[in-house]
Amino acid sequence: MKRRHFIGLAGLTGLAGILPGVSFGFPRLDLEAAPDLEKLELSEDEWRERLSDEAFYVLREEGTERAFSSPLDGEVGEGEYRCAGCDLVLFTSAMKYDSGTGWPSFFEHVEGHLLSKLDFKLVWPRTEYHCARCGGHQGHIFGDGPEPTGLRWCNNGVALRFVPA
Repeated sequence: MKRRHFIGLAGLTGLAGILPGVSFGFPRLDLEAAPDLEKLELSEDEWRERLSDEAFYVLREEGTERAFSSPLDGEVGEGEYRCAGCDLVLFTSAMKYDSGTGWPSFFEHVEGHLLSKLDFKLVWPRTEYHCARCGGHQGHIFGDGPEPTGLRWCNNGVALRFVPA
């Protein structure tokens, strides 16, 4: 075996060794949809008709909007934050806080209205969450939020619609 092959294998072995430790460093939630929630399934063309290009990119292609680009980040009024794809209530204003990250952030969600999955798009594992009714991508969950949950539900503003109380 050549030296460069040996060094490469040793490096890969080291990376494989740290992956289990890395994968335990993020919140993992096993969310379930509310039993009475009826799924909304549309074709790609129907979604494109219903959503703006940016909302389609985030909700249907699991994209991310630029930080500080959403007016919902600074929204402080009382009301509900609903999925921009299907209008399901995902959060309330009582669950929102200013995380300073540039995206609307929440420490809690409406039970049964979100589902989660593991995301490796940035190589580093993250917990991604979606609307339980339409499957629209909302954002990611991080373990640096305020009490009582310690979670930060970091949401794309374009994936939400604010309805004042």
